[in-house]
Parts: sequence; C-alpha cells; structure tokens
Amino acid sequence: MANHVSFFEQVNRNFDRAAALTSHPRGLLDTIKSCNSIYHFTFPLERENGEVEVVHAWRAEHSHHKLPTKGGIRYSLDVNEDEVMALAALMTYKCAIVDAPFGGAKGGIKIDSRKYTKNELEKITRRYTFELVKKNFIGPGIDVPAPDFGTGAREMAWIVDTYTALANDKLEGAACVTGKPIAQGGIRGRTEATGRGVAFVTREVCGVEEDMKALGLSRGIEGKRVIVQGLGNVGSYTATFLQEMGATIIGLLEFDGGLYDPKGLDAQAIVAQWNALRRGEKSIHKLEVPDRAQKLASPAEGLELDCDILIPAALENQITALNVDRIKAKIIVEAANGPVTSDASETLEKRGVLIVPDHYANAGGVLVSYFEWLKNLAHVRFGRLERRFEEQAYRRILEAVEVRTGKSFTEPELKALAHGADEADLVHSGLEDTMGPAYHRLREIRAQHQVDLRTAAFIEAINKIAICYQDLGIFP
Repeated sequence: MANHVSFFEQVNRNFDRAAALTSHPRGLLDTIKSCNSIYHFTFPLERENGEVEVVHAWRAEHSHHKLPTKGGIRYSLDVNEDEVMALAALMTYKCAIVDAPFGGAKGGIKIDSRKYTKNELEKITRRYTFELVKKNFIGPGIDVPAPDFGTGAREMAWIVDTYTALANDKLEGAACVTGKPIAQGGIRGRTEATGRGVAFVTREVCGVEEDMKALGLSRGIEGKRVIVQGLGNVGSYTATFLQEMGATIIGLLEFDGGLYDPKGLDAQAIVAQWNALRRGEKSIHKLEVPDRAQKLASPAEGLELDCDILIPAALENQITALNVDRIKAKIIVEAANGPVTSDASETLEKRGVLIVPDHYANAGGVLVSYFEWLKNLAHVRFGRLERRFEEQAYRRILEAVEVRTGKSFTEPELKALAHGADEADLVHSGLEDTMGPAYHRLREIRAQHQVDLRTAAFIEAINKIAICYQDLGIFP
C-alpha cells in the first residue's frame, strides 16, 4: 500500500518528533536512531514427518552505546527484518528510561510455534543459538536475549545449555540469556515482571489527581473499568494484578474473540482456565464464564468497547487509522510493543486520551532481566546473605517491644513481622521503586515541553543516550 508506514519508520517518526525538542547535533541524533547491526540467516529443518523446510531468523542490535545489548526472541509468522529493527530500537529507549545498562536488541524466528512439536522447537532454538554464537551475536557481555511472544523459560533453558556447551567461558554462561527457569539461574519474579510492571504503572497513572480530573475520572485504581487484550504472559498477569489492586476487569480479549461483562469478570479464574488449556487448543470460546458474560466474535470488537482503561498486551498495530475513531477508552497503557500506530496515537492525543507509551509501560520485563543478569554474574541469590540477619534483628526489636509493653507476640505473628526480604520481595521492590518515579519524571518533561507522554519518554531516552556518546568525546 502506498500509504503504508513500516513499524521501524513509525518508531523513527516518534523519535524525530522528540529529537526536534532537544539541542543535540544532527549527527548524534542520527547515530542514536540508526540500527547498528542486523543479522538475517536461514537454516534447514527436518520435520518429524521427514519433510525439510527452510527457517528464516533474525537478530538486530540497535545500539551499542552500552553493552551488552538486550532484547527478547519471538517466534511468530509476522517476524521480519523491519519488525526486529523496530523492537530493538524500542528496547534501546526502554532501557534508557528505566536506567537498565543495556543497548537495545531483538530477535525472531519466522514460525508458528503452535505447529511444531517440542523436539522440533528444541532443534530450531538450538540451531538459532549456534548461529548467534558463530557470528558473535550472543554472550553475557555482548548480547543477552530473553523470552518474547511465542517463547518462554523452556526456550531460554535450551539457549543457555547450547551457549555454555560452545562458549570458552563456562563460568559466566548462565548470564548469556535471561528469563530462564529458576533451577537454571533464573530469578524469582521474572515470569510476571512485565505484567506486574504494567499494573504498577497503571496504578501510578491513576494516582495523579490532576490527570484523572482532566479525564473526568476519580483518583485511584479502585473501580476503574479495564479491558485487557491478550491472555499471554503479560496480559494475564496485568489483569490479575490490577484486579487485586481493586480495578474492575470488564473485558479480556484473545486472538479468536473476547469476554465482556460490564459488572466485572473474574480475571484470576479465567486466566487459570486459559493456562490449563493445551498449547495448540487455546480458544476464548472454550472458557466457562457466568451466563451474564458476553462472548465477542473478534478481539477488534472488544477494543472498541466503552471503558476507562484499555491495555493492549498482544502485538503491534492493533489501534490504527481504521479503528481509532471508534476507540472509547480514556487511558491506553501500551503493554505490547507498538500496539498504537503513530497516526492513531496523534489522533487519540488530540482527543485528550492519555496514552502511556510502550517503551516505558512494559519496561518491567527488561528491568527484572537486569536483576537476573546481575544475579548470574554475582553467582549469589538476592537476599541470601542478609535475610537471616534481618529476621534476627527484627526479632530482637520485637522482643524489646514485648518487654516494654508486656504484650507477647504469638509465633505466627513473630514470623510475619520479622520476615526478612527474600529474592521475590527484593525483585518486586526494585520494580516498583523504578516504575513509579520514572512516570513522574516523564510527567515533568511533558509539562516542560508541552508534549504527550510518548514524546516525553523519547526525550528522556535521547538525552540519557546522548550523555553516553558525549562522555566518549565523540560529540560535543
């Protein structure tokens, strides 16, 4: 189509809009915007039925201003060179916003993982890893992948096993990838990190009375009507955490339809049912829900329902020029990467819709991946050295309170009150402590330049990356 704008071009449009509001030289801005490296390769796969097919795969490293580069690997038929470049660019800016010391990267394999057996997927993943090792596109100090659409802890375990077998440095091998199973060096809290981060962000946004008043909403997350698109890792955890925080989940959407109930759905029960379905048999229409819940024929229909908060947590290009005029949400939190096109975003902003951009909203995953990477390099579990000491110190304080007040605590009370921080506690704390302040920093930039949050987030990222290049003496 003549008017088609590629994903990478959309990202660069947003970049240019923000760059125009900075004072950095053009050469520096072009350096930041450009994709440094892109590796496209193919390899043959012999299927279990004896057929041989050619698999296409990519890895893009967008920015080397900090090393290693960092970004997920997705398995999808939509994977192409433009997509991985765009997602790598967003990862660069995302890491800068939350101060994760990485450049951005992204990888993908052009397959529908639902149509392959476990053994075939393992062959594909291990061959992909071998190709990355061969071209020096993976390593604890080079490029560190993570799970994305169509991949998870299992695939990461295959990657680290393959990398460690090939690498010269076995000691740091586990740090070549994040999102691993706990037993393989993963970190507690990583699986739900992106969804938990989106929930923290949404709660933080709703906690600003000035912004809520401008939207005609009350302050606080309690009672807010939320629709979540996507019951994958990000969407499912986002929905369940927001429900725990007091939001009303009125809609849950998937690839083949959706569920809608203006009085509220039980997100936890629905997610449990969804996760219980086998990988190739998942369908929104197989879920058992109360009679009052309406089943939608398509996810597109659900995006256009009336709600306070819409959270697209599936794939890019879900809200476009074709449906933007029918979007009724007052707040859109981009849990997916690029779910709102640049044109649609401009239209929504003019209507007063508050859009929380993807390269901030879904940064929880890379932030906790950073914690996992640090854990692997340090070879010690977070909390292992100090937890017992903290608990003993808390107990001594409580014992002093008992002496002073004459009141005795029961053993269960002592355990609860004297609980020392374990790995999951520290991960959740670090995530919340980063996402909240980052939002208020973006609000300050938004007010300073009179721009939308997306542009503010790009300004913040550009300025932080520019400092890295200036410190090298490359640019004034």
